[in-house]
Amino acid sequence: MGRKPWVKGTTSIEIDSPLPPMSPANLLRRILASPGIHQTPACFDALSAKLVERAGFHCCLAGGFSISAAKLGMPDAGLISYGEMVEQGRLITQAVSIPVIGDADTGYGNAMNVKRTVKEYIQAGFAGIMLEDQVSPKACGHTQGRKVVSREEAVMRIKAAIDAREESGSDIVVVARTDSRQAVSFEESLWRTRAFADAGADLLLITALTSKDEMKAFCETAPLVPKLANMLEGGGKTPILNPSELEDVGYKVVLYPLSLLGVSIRAMQDALTSIKGGHVPHESMPSFEEMKEILGFNSYYEEEKRYATISNQPSS
Repeated sequence: MGRKPWVKGTTSIEIDSPLPPMSPANLLRRILASPGIHQTPACFDALSAKLVERAGFHCCLAGGFSISAAKLGMPDAGLISYGEMVEQGRLITQAVSIPVIGDADTGYGNAMNVKRTVKEYIQAGFAGIMLEDQVSPKACGHTQGRKVVSREEAVMRIKAAIDAREESGSDIVVVARTDSRQAVSFEESLWRTRAFADAGADLLLITALTSKDEMKAFCETAPLVPKLANMLEGGGKTPILNPSELEDVGYKVVLYPLSLLGVSIRAMQDALTSIKGGHVPHESMPSFEEMKEILGFNSYYEEEKRYATISNQPSS
C-alpha cells in the first residue's frame, strides 16, 4: 500500500494513500497480454453477465444481436438505439467485476457521433468498445445486405475513437471490426485491418471469413495487434474451431455471440411446453434456493443486518 507525507507548515503527517483499483480497461489489457486464448461469451443483461462471471470466464461481450433480441425482441439490424445500448451496458457492467466489451455497431453516426459514443461507453463502465465499418443502418453479420463505408470513413471512425479515448483520459480497448470480406473481398478486409492497426486499434476482427486459410492469413496481418475470432454458433460462414485450434491459427480472443441467447430461447420454449402440458417445474429448472444463491439473496440479508434498527428489523 502506497504512503505519502503530507506537510503543512512544520508538521509532517503520513496518511494512507491506497492504490486505486484497476480500471475495467486496464484489466482487459492485462488479460489480452496474458498467455493463451480467451473465450468471451456474449451476454444480454445483468443476469446473463453474472452467470458468465460465475462460470469462470475472464471477460464477456455485451452483444448487439443478443441485446436487440432480449431488450426489444427485434433483429440486429440497426434498430436498437445508442441510448438503449448505453443503458443496458451500464446495468451489465455494474453487475460484474470482469471486463465487458460493448458492441457499438457503426458508432451511431459520423466521426463526431463515434467520439460521443466512446465517451459514453467509458462512463457506462465498458472495458472495450467494438466499432464496425458498415453503412447505417447496419445489417447483422453473416446475413445478406452487407455494405461498408469507404476506406477513408472506416479509418476515420477508428481515429475518432482513439481521439475520444485520449480526451477522456481513458484506456478503453478499441476493437475494430470490418465486414468488407462479405461486402467487397478478402483482400479488402486485409487492407482495412492493416489500416485500423495503423490508426491505433487494439484488437482486430474480420467477420464472415470462409476458411481456415483465410483465418490464418488474417492473423498474420498486422502481427503486433491481437486478433479476435467470431464463432457464430448454429451456422455462419466461418468454420467453427475449438479454442486450441484458434490459438494455433493465431487468435487471442474468441467470441461466442449466440450461445447464451440461443439456449435461453430453447429453454424457455421447452419450459412453456412443459407448463402447458401440466408438468411444473421443468426438469432442468434450478431450485428456488439455487436461484436465490445466484442472485445474492444471502449476501443481501447479511448486509441488511448491518443497518438494522429496533424499528426496522431485517426480514427473517
